[in-house]
Amino acid sequence: MRGESYPESAVGFYHEILQRTRDFLGSLEEGEVQVIIELRYFNSSSTKMLFNLVDELNAAAKLGNQITLDWYHDAEDDTMLEFGQELADDFPEIHFRTLPIETS
Repeated sequence: MRGESYPESAVGFYHEILQRTRDFLGSLEEGEVQVIIELRYFNSSSTKMLFNLVDELNAAAKLGNQITLDWYHDAEDDTMLEFGQELADDFPEIHFRTLPIETS
């Protein structure tokens, strides 16, 4: 997932993403999944949807799947880094990596 997230209806926008994620993760048995999230910006309504997405990943990890989430953030954006660190703290079953992107 890459870019910016500020849809008028975050629930409507993320509904299919969450459903497809649930369907995919539900079919795994001791699988390995790598998720890459590189968002430059997201609004407050997207926050809950991102939380729900990571919660789905965490549930799959609890069932024995190896889930890695690479959280890319602008090296100078402390807010985005902190959100990634909070997700890592809230969802300990996921192998979480916060990775800075140098911008020029």
